[in-house]
Amino acid sequence: MNSVNRRSVLLAGLGVAGAGTLAACSGSSSNAPALIGPSSSEVARTEKRRASTGRQQKLTLTAAAARIDLGGGVRANTWAFGGRTPGKEVRLSVGDTLVAELSNQLPNKTATSIHWHGVALRNDMDGVPPATQAAVRAGSAFSYRFVADAPGTYFFHPHVGVQLDRGLYAPLIVEDPKEPLSYDDEWVVVLDDWVDGVTGTPDEVFAELRQGMGGMDMGHSSSPSSSPDSMEGHDMGDMSGMDMGDSPSPSPSATSDGMSGKFMLMGAESDLLGGDAGDVKYPHHLINGRVPADPDVYKAKPGRKVRLRIINAGGDTAYRLALGGHRLTITHTDGFPVEHQEVDALLIGMGERYDVLVTLSDGVFPLVAVAEGKDANGLALVRTGSGSTPSATVRPKELDGRIVTASELRAADDVRLKSAKTDITHQIKLTGGMDKYNWAVNGKPFDMDAPDANPMLIEEGQRVRLDFVNDTTMWHPMHLHGHTYQLGGSGPRKDTAIVLPKKKLSVFFDADNPGKWMLHCHNAYHGEAGMMANVAYQA
Repeated sequence: MNSVNRRSVLLAGLGVAGAGTLAACSGSSSNAPALIGPSSSEVARTEKRRASTGRQQKLTLTAAAARIDLGGGVRANTWAFGGRTPGKEVRLSVGDTLVAELSNQLPNKTATSIHWHGVALRNDMDGVPPATQAAVRAGSAFSYRFVADAPGTYFFHPHVGVQLDRGLYAPLIVEDPKEPLSYDDEWVVVLDDWVDGVTGTPDEVFAELRQGMGGMDMGHSSSPSSSPDSMEGHDMGDMSGMDMGDSPSPSPSATSDGMSGKFMLMGAESDLLGGDAGDVKYPHHLINGRVPADPDVYKAKPGRKVRLRIINAGGDTAYRLALGGHRLTITHTDGFPVEHQEVDALLIGMGERYDVLVTLSDGVFPLVAVAEGKDANGLALVRTGSGSTPSATVRPKELDGRIVTASELRAADDVRLKSAKTDITHQIKLTGGMDKYNWAVNGKPFDMDAPDANPMLIEEGQRVRLDFVNDTTMWHPMHLHGHTYQLGGSGPRKDTAIVLPKKKLSVFFDADNPGKWMLHCHNAYHGEAGMMANVAYQA
């Protein structure tokens, strides 16, 4: 049994009861620090302080097996909310209470949960079994209830195993009734890399990857001098363009042709990402659930100003996104406003969101999401008038124009953190590589079955500094639950940020939301392998 399924069984054994069954404070021995647990009075007190409208938005989200149409004759057996991918958009206003019942109808006694990505919500609703709740068993249900007190573009997905890389995700939009931006319409754009039900399943992908390159039969390697140490990341020297192939994987879908693994990607290089771009071969890249051969089409009148809310729900792919014939004005990232910048294209890692404004010209225009370093793309169309349909592989010149990354943005004045002395600093050393697929934080792979084992301790009211030090040869989008941090002294407020290989990134946040919060790489496979930590409030 692979680790993903083993974990699902273990989590299912915990039962369906929610966070109320978890200890309010935890500490496994007299020497262990007492932590503020999800059912603590501090969590309830913080929720009561959130400004609420008193309105409730109630819905049921049914997670179940589905056969979905990706367009172009491509159909896939996957898991989805309500039988569609992406799931139906959820939209509410600042201060509204979301009451969402998750009904788990997944096959094979599979446990699941929902994590509300980017939302600074109460800890017992964060959806991370077993840290914040017991997993929701197959055939059971769990009701999530929280006040959404910050406007922005968010999304939701499971936080069990590598379920993130199936079809279980949907946009969550929290509107601001005092919205300062002026525009005519919105278009929510969800990007995804797709494998499930086409070439295999995410569990099979992880089963192959976790063998690492060290366990592979290297076949007729052109670089016999390569050592395991030289294989950190995918930086393989003369072998960088080769499929490094066959792993003695338990996966039924792994091949045995000596040099080409079914799922492991080799030779994906990107200057924007500092080298190696990704681990996984994806047969399709989707925009709003459609393949480029049969794209999603947004129709409007020319001259309309449209707000695009862009979400990267992918498992292993950063996208370079541009709209042919247009420039984009970045207004927000990860839900928080920034000083506006006009760009030709933007880079968006897994888990990141960007809001942009664009005034539409007359004609038919391609919205292209290039899978950075992977020689593939997603495509949608904007149609405001007559014109021929661009090809599925169109590459507008804007993709090679001015590209702005998060490090070049500045937080808007009203959301910039106030100047304060740092009370505590934690070094987050990102370690591991492809040789052993041993991705970790500070050299210790996280054990979700013992989430309190090595917490990074903080206290309520502190100004916290996290120093991400990437010791690997691969980029990592690092996501913090329950908070937004600020990049440097005046950078954007974000909950997910790209940390480039061999680089350091310092971020700051105020400890104002007690509980236990996961900090992890939002590459689904790196996080599951162990690049995760528990940022925990000390009681």
